[in-house]
Amino acid sequence: MSNANAQQDAFGVYVHWPFCLSKCPYCDFNSHVRHQQIDEERFARAFAREIETTAARIPNRTVTSIFLGGGTPSLMKPQTVGSILDSIAKYWNVDSAVEVSMEANPTSVDATRFHGYRAAGVNRVSLGVQALDDASLKSLGRLHSAREALDAVAIARSAFDRYSFDLIYARPDQTPEMWTSELKLAISEAAEHLSLYQLTIEEGTPFFGLHAAGKLKTPEEGLSRILYDVTQEVCAQHGLPTYEISNHARPGAECKHNLVYWRGQEYAGIGPGAHGRIDIDGIRHATSTEKRPETWLMRVEATGHGVTLDESLNSEERADEYLLMGLRLVEGIDPARYEALSGRPFDPKRVENLCEEGAIVIENGRLRVTQEGFPVLDAVVADLAA
Repeated sequence: MSNANAQQDAFGVYVHWPFCLSKCPYCDFNSHVRHQQIDEERFARAFAREIETTAARIPNRTVTSIFLGGGTPSLMKPQTVGSILDSIAKYWNVDSAVEVSMEANPTSVDATRFHGYRAAGVNRVSLGVQALDDASLKSLGRLHSAREALDAVAIARSAFDRYSFDLIYARPDQTPEMWTSELKLAISEAAEHLSLYQLTIEEGTPFFGLHAAGKLKTPEEGLSRILYDVTQEVCAQHGLPTYEISNHARPGAECKHNLVYWRGQEYAGIGPGAHGRIDIDGIRHATSTEKRPETWLMRVEATGHGVTLDESLNSEERADEYLLMGLRLVEGIDPARYEALSGRPFDPKRVENLCEEGAIVIENGRLRVTQEGFPVLDAVVADLAA
C-alpha cells in the first residue's frame, strides 16, 4: 500500500451521468431512461459550471482519481467525456498518474467508441457484466448476452491497460459448482480486478415486489455464506485476493478511486444525484445534488451548482464513517485516527471479545476484520461503534 502521505493527499472527483437504456429490476441507483435525444452539449456545459463552482470552494486540490459513474456513462459521446475531463483539468491540478475510470455496459460498447474514450483521457474501464450465463442475464433484466459481455471485455482489453468487471452472485437457483466455474471463467478474462456483489433485494425496486410475493427466491443464509466462501477461495487461488469486502485485485491493481471512499479521504461529487465529501477550513462537508437530471440542469444553469444538501459532519460522524468504510478494507483502519476523530478510544473489552471470536485482529498498529468476520461486518461495526 502507498505511504501515509500519499494516502492523505488523495483527492477524487466523482461525475454522475444519470441516463440508462433501461432500468434493471435490482437497481436502486439514480438512473433514468429517456426516449428522446439527450442534449449532451448542454449537460457538458452544466458539468463544467458545477466543477468551476466546486473548485472555487475547494481550490488548490490535486486530483488523483476521477470516476465517471451512472447510469451508463458509456452512452456519452467521447467528446462529451473529453470536455468533462478538460473542465476538471482547467479548475484543479491533475496528478500525472491520475486514474480515470469509467463505467460501461456491454450493450453500449463498440471498439471505435472505446478508443475514443481512451483518446479523451479515460485509462480504466469498469464493465457491468453481472453474469456469464444467458438465463441469469435475462432474469437480471440485462440487455446483453454472455457472448456480448465477453466481446465487450475483449474490446476493453484492446483499448485499455486497466479494466475490471462486475458480477452479481447468490442469484436464484445458483449452486456453488455453477458459481465456481463462472468465477474461473471471469478470472481468466479479468486480468487484474473483479467486483463481486451478492444480490441484494432493495426496497422500491421491481425485485423487491417479486421477492415479497414469493416469485423470486434468493439463496438461504447458509448457501449465501458458502457462495461467499467459494468467492474468497477461488479468487485467492488465482491471484486476485480480496482487498475490500466485494472487490478483488492483483496487488497494485486496486481501484484508486474507490480507495478514496473507503479510506475516508476527500472527493467532490459532480452531476445529478452525486455525493461528495469535501474539507473546508478543516471541517468535513457531506454534499449531495439534485437527483432529477433536468431539474439539476436548470439549477446549475441558474445558480452554478445543483447542491441540495451540504452538511458539516461533527467529529463523531466522521469517526463513524471512517469505521464503517475503513473496515470494508482488508487493510483495516488505524485506531489512533479513529480516536483522534471521535475523541475516545475503542472499548478494550469489546475489542478483546471480537478478537477472541476471531472477527478482528490487531497487528502492525492496524485493526482489521478477518475473513471470518467479513460476513458479519455490520455486527462488528455496530459493536465497535457502540
